[in-house]
Amino acid sequence: MPIKRYGVLRAAVIDRKIETTDTPHYQIRLRASGTDYRAAVNVRSQSSPPELLHLAVTGFQHPILERLGALPDGFTELESRPGGPALDYIRGNLFQRQDMRAVPTAEPGPENDLGDFLDHHVSRALGDPGARAYIFGQAWGPETIADKIFHFSPGNGVHDVHMNQGNDGRFAGDDGVFQDGGLLLQFGDTWVAVFLAFQNQAWHTDDITGHRLPEIPEPGPAPAPGPGEPDRLVRIVAALANPVGPAPEPETVTLVNTSPDAIDLTGWSIADRAANRRPLQGDLPAGAAVRLPLGAPVALGNRGGTITLLNPAGLKVDGVAYTADQAREGWTIVF
Repeated sequence: MPIKRYGVLRAAVIDRKIETTDTPHYQIRLRASGTDYRAAVNVRSQSSPPELLHLAVTGFQHPILERLGALPDGFTELESRPGGPALDYIRGNLFQRQDMRAVPTAEPGPENDLGDFLDHHVSRALGDPGARAYIFGQAWGPETIADKIFHFSPGNGVHDVHMNQGNDGRFAGDDGVFQDGGLLLQFGDTWVAVFLAFQNQAWHTDDITGHRLPEIPEPGPAPAPGPGEPDRLVRIVAALANPVGPAPEPETVTLVNTSPDAIDLTGWSIADRAANRRPLQGDLPAGAAVRLPLGAPVALGNRGGTITLLNPAGLKVDGVAYTADQAREGWTIVF
């Protein structure tokens, strides 16, 4: 079953510590409206390989930020559904999977392991009364005992601050969609986003359960990417999300075939932020681009959104996100 009490903690950072046990974590102490919390962030996996996948994005932009900025301090439970502030690494188009890198848990010297990388950003928020951390994951507490790391009472906090789908073995019961963990830091108008995943998690998952799906290569003679890598022979390169004129507007999405062979798009589809789909058809020649008109039920919101390309098996091939600032009337967004 999915994780319980999924949500986001908005709070100020007041301390941090590396926990060096058999299951090490980067521990963050936070305070919101007079209540203390601890965020337990995994820096090593119990499965093999043990090194986590990590990505930090400075200057992060995504339509969910508008919703996050309106949240009060404290923990807010979130619905695990598209269109809201809940995180989904696959369906939310938060980043490109290929940008994540495996990072060692601990190495001698500065700025060369996961603890160092996390501390680089979290320490900036420490002592900055205007900075806010947004910790996505599963809540625990309040407990009847003091916190085991920072010793405040009652114990209270958030864990599972990582991808929470596509698991195998004993952790498959935690799978779900729109319930991924993560750490976002707000410094005025600048956001830093930190995303973490385990190397044995799958990047094609069921849209209902979040359970892993078999990797299915795209049709056609072009070679498939390596194991675990998303298929990206066809890419989303541009979109006109806010055409000139009143609604309904003639929105478009532009695709390009990066492979040396024609690809039959029959059975493929474009999905919007609400998971509405528009079916595609016809051949896309090698190296060619096509500008596709959209229509109901698919709609690209003027206040930001996501666009996802799915193959005939319903698996994500590519995905992008855009903000309200990018959706200027009459201007095409280039990804």
